[in-house]
Amino acid sequence: MTHTPESNNPASARRRPAGEAFRAAWDAQRATRPDDLGQRVRHTVRRRAPHFVKAHVWLVAVAHLAVFALVYYLAFAIRYEAWWFTNSKINHQLFWTTLPWVLGIKFVLFLLLGHFEGWWAYVTFADLIALVRTCVLAAFTIVAVEYFLGERWYTPRYILIMDCMGGIAVLGTLRGSWRIYHEQFWPMFHTGAHRRALLVGTDLSTGLLAHQIQSAGELPYRIRGLVATEEAVVGSRLGQIPILGKLEDIRDIAEGCQATDILVTAGTLPGSQLRQLMIACQQACLELKIIRRLEDRLGGDDRIPIRDIEISDLLRRAPVQLDMEVIGQLVQERVVMVTGAGGSIGGEICRQLLAFKPRRLVLLGRGENRIFKIERELRALRSMTSLCPAIADVADPARMRQLFDSFRPDVVFHAAAHKHVPLMELNVGEALKNNVFGTKCLADLAHEFKVRNFVFISTDKAVHPTSIMGVSKHLAERYVHAMSQVSATKFTVVRFGNVLGSDGSVVPLFQEQIRQGGPITVTDPRMTRFFMTIPEASQLVLQAAAMGRGGEIFVLEMGEPIKIVDLARDLIRLSGLPEDSIEISFVGPRPGEKLYEELYFHDEQTLATSHPKLRAACHRAYDLAEVCETLSALRELIHAPEGVIRKKLHNLVREYSEEAENGQGSAAAGPTGPTPQPAAAKASEA
Repeated sequence: MTHTPESNNPASARRRPAGEAFRAAWDAQRATRPDDLGQRVRHTVRRRAPHFVKAHVWLVAVAHLAVFALVYYLAFAIRYEAWWFTNSKINHQLFWTTLPWVLGIKFVLFLLLGHFEGWWAYVTFADLIALVRTCVLAAFTIVAVEYFLGERWYTPRYILIMDCMGGIAVLGTLRGSWRIYHEQFWPMFHTGAHRRALLVGTDLSTGLLAHQIQSAGELPYRIRGLVATEEAVVGSRLGQIPILGKLEDIRDIAEGCQATDILVTAGTLPGSQLRQLMIACQQACLELKIIRRLEDRLGGDDRIPIRDIEISDLLRRAPVQLDMEVIGQLVQERVVMVTGAGGSIGGEICRQLLAFKPRRLVLLGRGENRIFKIERELRALRSMTSLCPAIADVADPARMRQLFDSFRPDVVFHAAAHKHVPLMELNVGEALKNNVFGTKCLADLAHEFKVRNFVFISTDKAVHPTSIMGVSKHLAERYVHAMSQVSATKFTVVRFGNVLGSDGSVVPLFQEQIRQGGPITVTDPRMTRFFMTIPEASQLVLQAAAMGRGGEIFVLEMGEPIKIVDLARDLIRLSGLPEDSIEISFVGPRPGEKLYEELYFHDEQTLATSHPKLRAACHRAYDLAEVCETLSALRELIHAPEGVIRKKLHNLVREYSEEAENGQGSAAAGPTGPTPQPAAAKASEA
C-alpha cells in the first residue's frame, strides 16, 4: 500500500483545513481591492456608511464639529489677543471664510479614520496617538488646500498650530473624561454597592489590572490597595494605587482598609505560598479569588473572569519555559502520530503540538467517542495542520502496520496505556497485552518504517514496581531502551508521576465524594504522591522529545511529594466547607499501591540536562536479545491464570515485588549508583 498525498486524495480534499479556504478568500479580496486613492476613499465611505447612519454617531459627529469650531475660534482669539476680533475686518472675514472648509476637512478625515463610530470608555496611548495623527494630518491638509487657493485664503501658521494642539487637548480631555469618572469619582459614590478588595502583586501588569478592575462597572470589586509579594516600598504608589504592606501581614492590612476580598492573579504565587494565604484568609473570614492571566484571556473575551481558588492553584509551580526553536525543528512540517490521543496526556500533547505546526497529526486511539471529541476540539482551533483520526488497538500488529504504511509518521508519541492500578490487578493479561506488547509493536514498526523520534510515556510506578501496571510499564521501558541500542530511530522514555485532574485520578474522586457529603476515602495518612498539571507534563514531554538523542530516560522534575490526606483537606476547604465537616476515612492501601512513589531506581544516577525541569536517569543497559527472550516467555502466558503470570513476572523481573517497601525510596535519598552507561550519558549533552 503506497502513501497517497493529501492533495491528491478526494476524501482529504473534503477535510481541507479552514485555513486554505481563508487564504483563497483573502486572495480574492486582494484581487478586488481598490488600487488608487479615490477608490480607497469611496470604499472606506461605503464600508463605514452603515455605522454612520446610526443616531448616536450623528450626535458624536455634531459634538466634534462644535469642538472644531470652538477650538478654531479660540486659536484666532488668542492670536489677536481678543475674544472677538472685530478690530480687524480682515481677520474677522478670514475666520468666517475659512471656517466652513476647515470644518469640512476635519469632518471628512475624522469620518474616514473612524473617530465618529463610538465614544471612548477606555482611553489608552493608542487612542491618543490616533487622535494626534488625525489632527496633524488635518493641519497639513489645510496648509495644502490653502496653497492652491492662494494668499486670499492664507491662515497664519501660528493659528493652525494652536488649532491642532487645542484640538488634541480638548478632544483628548473630553473623550477621557468617562474613564476618569469611572476610575476616580465613580468608586467614591458607589462604595456601598461593591466589595472592597486587595490585589496581590506590585508589578506593572498588576497595576494595569487594578485600573482595569476599577473601570469595569460590572465587577463587584473596588481595589483599595496592593499587597507586595516581594521587597517593595510600603506606602508608595503604583499608578496612584497604594502599596499597603506585605503578604504576611494580609490580615492586618485587610482590617485596616476594611477589605473583604483578596484577589490574586493566577500564577502570581507558588502553590505553597497560596496555600498559606488561603488558610490566613479563612481564619480572617476573607474571600480569596483568582483572576485569570491576561494571556489566558486573549481568545476574544475582554471581560475579567474572577473565579474561586482551585486545587491546581495550590499545586502550582514555576511555569515551564520551552525551547520553542528546538521543538519546532522536531515537529514543524512533519507527520506526528499520538497514541492514546483521546486520553488526558495524549489529548494535551495534541493541543500543544498544534502550536508547532506539524504537517499532519494522526490522532490514534481505541475509543471512538474520545477520538471524536478530541478531533472536534482541535478542528475548532482552525489550525493549518491536517488532522487524521484513526481508531486502532496498539496491540494489533496488522492494523498498526496499515496505519504506519499509510501515514509514514516522522515522530511518534506513545501515550496509550492501561493505567488504573487496582483495575489492572484484576486484569493481568490485558495489562501486559496493551502496555508491554502494544509498546513492542509500535517500537518495532517505528524501527521498520524509519521513524525519526519515538517517545514512550512512562510512569513513576515503573520504579521498583509493586503492581501489574507498574511492572508492565517497566518491561516496556526495557524494550524501548533496548531498541535504542540497535535502531537509527531515536527512542526516548519520559517518566513522571501523577497528573492532576486526569481521567480516574484522585482529585475528581475526592470532589465527587465531597458532593455526596463524604466520607473521603484515603488509603493511609502517610501516603504521598508526586503531582503536576496536565499542561506542564505535556509541555515537558515535548521538550524531552526534542532534546532526546536516543536511549535516554528523562524524568520530569515533580517537586515535593504531597500527602494525599492534605490534598483531601485542601479540597474540603476549597468547597467552602469547614475542614471537619467532611469525614476522612482511612481504608488501607489497595492491591498494588505503595505508600511512597519513587522516580528513580536505587541503582540509578541522574544527570542534569539543559532544561532545569528535566533530568536523565542513568540506568542499566538492556540487551535486545535478553529483553526479547523475556517478552517471548510472557507472550505465551497472556491468557494463562493470573497466578501463573504473576509467578513468571517475579522470575523475570527481579525489581518486581508485590509487597511495597513503604519507605521514602531512592528519589528522596538522591542519585546514587553505578557509573552511567554510554547510552544514557548522551543526555548530559542534550
